[in-house]
Amino acid sequence: MQDKKLTRREREKLRHRRQMLVAAIELFSEKGYHNVSMHEIAKRAEFAIGTLYKFFKNKEDLYKALIMEKAAEYHRTLIRALSREGDVLTILKNYISAKAGVFADDVATLRLYFAETQGASFNIKAGLDQDIRKLYDELVEQLASTLEKGIRKNVLRDLNPYYTAVALEGITNAFLFCWLEDPERHSYEANAPVIRDIFLKGVVAE
Repeated sequence: MQDKKLTRREREKLRHRRQMLVAAIELFSEKGYHNVSMHEIAKRAEFAIGTLYKFFKNKEDLYKALIMEKAAEYHRTLIRALSREGDVLTILKNYISAKAGVFADDVATLRLYFAETQGASFNIKAGLDQDIRKLYDELVEQLASTLEKGIRKNVLRDLNPYYTAVALEGITNAFLFCWLEDPERHSYEANAPVIRDIFLKGVVAE
């Protein structure tokens, strides 16, 4: 639902919730999940602790909301890139570039997102890993479908589209990790042509 369709009170409530999530992700990134309290989050967001608990029943609930919102946003961005009209090679190039879009100005979220999706254990993930896995599986299937179209049109080599999709995910995620470790030295955006070159040279039909 877009903000313009909400009442003023609903928009204000949504804005407060976003402020709380921003404060939480800053603190989780700085100190780690276990070293942050709900009181610290409330203080950083400049809300009373009681107000924070009106939005989230506990820290686990807040964390799950934070990760799932970012995962869903990431998923929507990439599915949108794969759903655009155009030739397969252009779609793949746009997909590679789009992978940094959600996190372009938010390395803290990227760090938490990858910690969760790569299996880091916070002992709080009840149901969360399955939810993220479902989004990931949908994305890989959509990517595989795009690759399959390229194979049918003889643009791409006749390789297993699912495993080719997994391979592309592996390459792009490796470059995102480099970016995460040293954003200034390993810009994902600057390396996007390298990623395209590495991947497409292996899959483009002769």
